[in-house]
Amino acid sequence: MGARLPVLESFPALRAWQRKALVEYLRRRSEDFLAVATPGAGKTTFALRIAAELLADGTVEAVTVVAPTEHLKTQWAVAAARVGIQLDAAFRNADLHSSADFHGAVVTYAQVGIAPQVHRRRTMTRRTLVILDEIHHAGDSRSWGDGVKAAFEPAVRRLMLTGTPFRSDENPIPFVTYERGNDGLQRSRADSVYGYAEALADGVVRPVIFLAYSGETRWRTSAGDELAARLGEPMTQDLIAQAWRTALDPAGDWMPQVLRAADARLQVLRAGGVSDAAGLVIATDQQAARSYGRLIERITGERAVVVLSDDQGASARIAAFSASDQRWMVAVRMVSEGVDIPRLAVGVYATSASTPLFFAQAIGRFVRARRPGETASVFLPSVPHLLGLASEMEVERDHVLGEPKRGDGLDDDLLERAQRNEQASGELEKRFEALSATAELDQVIFDGASFGTGAQAGTPEEEDYLGLPGLLTADQVAVLLNKRQADQLAAQRRRKNAAEPMPAPRPESRPLSAAERRVSLRRQLNALVAAHHHRTGLPHGKIHAELRRRCGGPPSAQASIEQLEERIATVQTL
Repeated sequence: MGARLPVLESFPALRAWQRKALVEYLRRRSEDFLAVATPGAGKTTFALRIAAELLADGTVEAVTVVAPTEHLKTQWAVAAARVGIQLDAAFRNADLHSSADFHGAVVTYAQVGIAPQVHRRRTMTRRTLVILDEIHHAGDSRSWGDGVKAAFEPAVRRLMLTGTPFRSDENPIPFVTYERGNDGLQRSRADSVYGYAEALADGVVRPVIFLAYSGETRWRTSAGDELAARLGEPMTQDLIAQAWRTALDPAGDWMPQVLRAADARLQVLRAGGVSDAAGLVIATDQQAARSYGRLIERITGERAVVVLSDDQGASARIAAFSASDQRWMVAVRMVSEGVDIPRLAVGVYATSASTPLFFAQAIGRFVRARRPGETASVFLPSVPHLLGLASEMEVERDHVLGEPKRGDGLDDDLLERAQRNEQASGELEKRFEALSATAELDQVIFDGASFGTGAQAGTPEEEDYLGLPGLLTADQVAVLLNKRQADQLAAQRRRKNAAEPMPAPRPESRPLSAAERRVSLRRQLNALVAAHHHRTGLPHGKIHAELRRRCGGPPSAQASIEQLEERIATVQTL
C-alpha cells in the first residue's frame, strides 16, 4: 500500500498571486511551466499545491523535487509533509528507488549531475512531476544542465521555480523557453511573474532599508606601495575592489564599526515590536566568517552561530538558530538562497560578491514578512555597483543569451571560487595587504531613492537612522527618511551659523560643495517623487525607474549632479 494522497482541503489559503498562477497552470496543462516569484513570496507552497492537484487527479503518480543544497532537501521534505505529501530527503543515488511510504524524493542538482541515468529510470518508472527549485542552478555547469535534461525529459510535468534574477552567463537553462527579441537576443520567458514591487504592495514581503557605509581605507600593494582611497569615491574598478576588500578585513576598524551599528539596529527592532529579530552576516570565505563571529562575540557579549557548508551539522545549526532567540548568525553561502529563517531582519553584506544573482539571493533572506509593519535593514559597503543593485530591488530580469558581456573588474571570480571550496584566495591576498579602514554612514537607500548627508560612526546623526522604528509601512519609511534628512540638513546649518562670526554687511554666500549639492538635489528629487506617488499611487521605485528610462544614467544613489537636475526637471512634467 502506497502513501496516502494529500487532501486538498487541508491546504492553507493561497495568496492572490498563487491562486492566479495555479489557475493559469491548470488551464494550460502544459509539460513545462516557469514561475518567477520574489524570495519570500511562497513558491514552495505554490509548487506543493500543484503537486497535490496532480496527484489527486491522477495526472502524476510521483513527485521529484530538485533543490540547490542538502539543507534545502530537508526543508522541502518538512514543508511537503505538513500538507500530506511525503518526500524522501535521504534518497541516495545508490538506492535506485524510494520506499512505498513516499510520494517521491528530494535530490540536489549535484546528485542528478553525477548519475542522471538513475533519475531517468525513476522518472520513467512512474508518471512524475519534477519540481526544479531555483532552476537557474541547472546552468551552474554543463554537467548539471545536461544531467537535468537527460534525467527529466521523460517527466509528465516539469515545474520550474526561481526567485532571483537569472544568470548572467551563456549557459542555457534546461526546459526554459527562450524567445528572440527585436534586438536579436534570446530572453527567457516566464509563465507567471510576481516581482518584489508587487509583493511589497501586497504586504507579502518587508520593505528593505539599505545603510551604505563608506570610509577611509589603506593597503599595501605587492610592490610595497601604500595606497589610500575613500570607499564610495569615483576610482578605477581595480582600486574599488581593493578598497572593498580592505574594508571587509576583520583586523581593520570598518567591520567592527559596521557590526556595532548593525547590532544597535537589531536591538532597536527587538525593543520596538520584533522581539525575536535576528541578524545575519554574509562573509566571503570561511576564514573571514570565523573572524566575524569572534568580532560579534566581542561587541555584543553573545556568541554568534557560524555556519560553514562543509561542517557536519550545518543544517541542524541553521534549524536550531531559526527556532531560537539567538541574535547573530555568520555564514558564507549556506543561507544565501532558499533557506527560510523568517526572523532574519538585519543583514551585513560583508562579501565581495557582486553579481545581481547573488545579491538578490542574499537580500532575499531578509524580506520574508510575518506580520504588517516589519522592516528589514541591510548594511553594505558604499560601492557603486552594490548601490545600483540596492536601488533596483524592484527590477525584474530575464536570462539573456548572446548579450555582449561588460566586465566590471569586480570580484565575481572570487565568488565562484568561494562557492567551490569557501577558501580565501591566496593569490588575491598576495596582491595587497590591508592596513586600515574606518567606517561612516554614507547614505540610506530605500525604494530606489537615496537619503542622508553622511554621518560618522557613533554620532547622534547615525543614531537617527539606526533608531528608525521597526514596525513601519513602506510609506512611513519614506516619510521618516525624508524627515531625518531634513533634520540633518537643518542641524548642519545651525552648526555652521553658530561657528561663523557676525557677518559683514551682505557677505558673499559660500558656494556649495559637490557633495552638498548632490544631497540637496537628491532631497528635492525624493520630495517630487513622493508628491507624484501621492497623486498617482505609483510606487516610488517605479517612478524612479521611469525617470531613469527617460533620462538615462544610474540609480539616484550614484547619479551625478547633472543627471539629478535632469530628473528633477522631468518629474515636474509627469
